[in-house]
This record gives sequence, C-alpha cells and structure tokens, in this order.
Amino acid sequence: MNTSVLIVDDEQEIRDSLSEVLTDENYLTYTAENGEVALSMLEEQHYDIIISDIKMPKLDGVTLLQKIKEQAPDTFVILITSYGSTETAIEAMRHGAIDYILKPLDFDELILRINNIVMHKDLLREVRFLRQEISSKYNYEHIIGESVAMKSMYRLIDKVAPSTSTVLVAGRSGTGKELVARAIHARSERAHRPFVAINCGAIPETLFESELFGYKKGAFTGATKDKDGVFKAATGGTLFLDEVGEIPLQVQVKLLRVIETREIKPLGSNASIPINVRIIAATNRDLAKEVEMGTFREDLYYRLNIIEIYLPALAERKDDIPLLVNHFINKYNGELKRRIMGVDNDAMKMLVNYTWKGEVRELENIVERAVLLSDGDTLSLADLPKRTKDPAISDYPDNLKEASKSFEKSHILNILERFEGDKAKSAEILGIGLSSLYRKIDDLGIDSEGE
Repeated sequence: MNTSVLIVDDEQEIRDSLSEVLTDENYLTYTAENGEVALSMLEEQHYDIIISDIKMPKLDGVTLLQKIKEQAPDTFVILITSYGSTETAIEAMRHGAIDYILKPLDFDELILRINNIVMHKDLLREVRFLRQEISSKYNYEHIIGESVAMKSMYRLIDKVAPSTSTVLVAGRSGTGKELVARAIHARSERAHRPFVAINCGAIPETLFESELFGYKKGAFTGATKDKDGVFKAATGGTLFLDEVGEIPLQVQVKLLRVIETREIKPLGSNASIPINVRIIAATNRDLAKEVEMGTFREDLYYRLNIIEIYLPALAERKDDIPLLVNHFINKYNGELKRRIMGVDNDAMKMLVNYTWKGEVRELENIVERAVLLSDGDTLSLADLPKRTKDPAISDYPDNLKEASKSFEKSHILNILERFEGDKAKSAEILGIGLSSLYRKIDDLGIDSEGE
C-alpha cells in the first residue's frame, strides 16, 4: 500500500511543490493550509507521515504535533523550520517529532529522509509481526500428511502460493484449514508481512463492519479513539477469513466491494483507504448450496472461490493417522514433560479405524489426554477414552461367527458401561434375563465389573 503523506503549510507554493515532488515518488499526498484544517482532515483519515511547518497562523506546528500524538500516535511527524528556530525544532523532537528539515527545502534530502522513515516504519511493523509469530503456537510450515490426497493438496498450494489470487479453503471443522492458509502465506512473497486470522463465526453481527474495516473516533457510542480493522492490520500480508459463510448478507455486500475496489472505508469516515491484502477464506459449509438457499451472495462466492483447495477429512487419508499420532505424542511429550515412546498395535488399529467426527482436532485432544494419563511408556487401548472403542467402527474378524461374538461382547460392554455396571438394568435394556447376562459375561470373558 502506498504511503500517505499530509503536507501542512500556510504557503501554497511550498504545499504545491512538496505535493508534486512526493507524488512523483509514488506517495499519496494531501495538503492543508494550516494546523486546524490538518486536524479536521486527521479526524476523517489516517496519514502515515505528516510534514508540517512550525510557524503557521491559528495553530503552530508544535501544538499540532502534540495533538497528532494524542489522536494518531502511530503517525510520524516531520517539522519544517528556518535556521533561526532550530532549537524549537529540536525541542519538538523531544515531544515526538521523527525529524525536522530546514528552509530552503532540499527536495532530494527530503525524499531520502522520508524513504528512511518509511523503511523504519516497515521495520517496526515486521518486528511486531515476528514477535507475534514467535510467541504463537502455530507452526504454519508443519502440516502432517504423506497420503496421496495430501500430496495432491501440497502441489496445489505450491502453485497457488506465489500468486495474489483469492483462495477458498474448504473442509470439515477440525481438519486444519488455518494451517493450509498459513502454508500458502509462508510460501508467498508476503511471508515477511503479517498473517492476520479472524474467525467470522465468533463475531457478533453488530460488530462485523468495525472488526473488518475499523472505525473513527466518535463513529458510535464507545468509539473513544480510532481503531484499525483487520484489513488495515494485514497491510501487505494475508487476511484469513475463517468460517466466511457466517458473514451476514449486508456485510457480504461491503466485503465484495472491498475485494473489487481494493479500498476500505472505516465506520464514521468519508474517505476510502487503499489496501494491499491477499484474502484467503475458509468454510466448512457447502457455499454453493448456501448460494442456492439465498444465504450467501453468488457474486461474493465467485470472488472468493478463484481457487479452491479442499482439505481431505481423516477418513480420506487414514494412512496419515499414524504420522499424526506420533507427531502429537512428540508435541505433548515436550509440553507435558512425559516420555511416551509410541503406540501399541491394538491402540493404533483402533485410532486408524475410529470415525473422527472432530477430525484432526479431536485426534490431537485424545492423544494429549492419553499422553497425560498413561502409566506406561507406550500408549495402549487402556489409555484411550471409551468412545474410541465404538463397535460400529471396530475391525471385526472376517469369520461371521467370530465377528458376531466380537460384536456381542462389545455391545454388552457398552451397555454395562452406560449403566455403570448395573447388571439388572443392563439385562433389561438388552432384552434378556439377568441369568442369561451372567452366562454371556462368563462365556465372552467380560470383566465382572463390566469394564
């Protein structure tokens, strides 16, 4: 995004000259004839840099500087001064000015100084971003999976990442859509710029616009100062809109306009701000059906779905489950200070064949629980929660008689567990007599406590 510069000077010749020179250098330039006008403009729009004369009628440059620092502390201020008032300029720098320049103006020197300020501003933003990333628990490079389905997805990510095209990541909840978005960002030219993620499903409907586009002071009750939205926070980088299908229709219209015009307009402002942001959206819904139902705009759907990346469910990549299990064991060994060496065959077989309704997120939670509670150095069936032993997904023997016996044992165990070992109640639910239940418990080798 081009850097915006506001030039404040009561001499029109200086304003026009500076504006022309900076415009030629691809800066977005604005002018104000005095400090009062500048403050009024600042209420409507944010400026990256303000260049102001010190001696002006109505409101001098030093007073303007103080008010700017109160109203827009992130704005850099350069003061213009004459040789006779350098002490005033130096004093102003103690109050927050980034630099001062002397009259008569040397345009080449001014451009050099502004370029240095822009580099400084970018460096500050990158340092802030890197600190956030270092403290983050996400590792956007680390997507686990070597199955055919995942390798196909990796190839698509490599093709998509270098572009600026909008991407729609589709997949069930818990499959790791944000990791895919981070992988795209990490492999792009924007990797050194911010990655900003927002969960659209967690935003109250009344706050959508302010969260996305920001707002100006006084835009509504409680807006005591300017606030940047996520589009501004992601400047130069990637904005990840998770659960994009949750965005209300009236906000969808405005999001579509932002994508088409590459401009945002904060609440309470009449001025549009250019943006340079790549959008990656994600959904666990069938947006095509949402379009048919009228709950999602067709034009926005096609704008977001320039490229679609489908993240396969665990049921479509069972070969990856052992890799994921071992990855999570290593992760939680470190976090929980345990020394689990692996998983025995029966437990791994159960994990591979279980129906993971919560996808990778559920698998990770179960491994974390098992690592924490296990008494041995290898995870076994005893370390897994009861729900993973659902007979509906167990791997039964091929022989029909053996399979029937295995199912009968599992079913009786489940009923006994459900009623906390109450055999009389369990027999009633099973539709057999109590003596028959005891006989089956003996024949099938079921623990007498029903565990």
